[in-house]
Amino acid sequence: MERSFSAQADFDSMAATFKCLSDPSRLQLLAILLDGETNVGKLAAQCGLSPSATSHQLRVLRNLRFVSANREGQQVNYRINDEHIRDLMEQAYKHSLHLQSSELRDK
Repeated sequence: MERSFSAQADFDSMAATFKCLSDPSRLQLLAILLDGETNVGKLAAQCGLSPSATSHQLRVLRNLRFVSANREGQQVNYRINDEHIRDLMEQAYKHSLHLQSSELRDK
């Protein structure tokens, strides 16, 4: 069933989602986590970020419940926390490809 968006809280929530997805580093972290749970050190190495910067971006993702953390001893593993994240990522990617093909046609 389609829902109409009319409440300010709906718009605020959607804006927070888009804001979270607007950072390339966070998108890269999410893309890696779509393949499975991993720790900050491995995420940092794969993204080319410092562990501190990676932790900061993960905190933003965790605050919006995009990811969750699981502590095992001194190591913290992160994983995707919401089944909608994959759909959001796929739709954003498809849309970016659509925009790129439109730009090529317009040139």
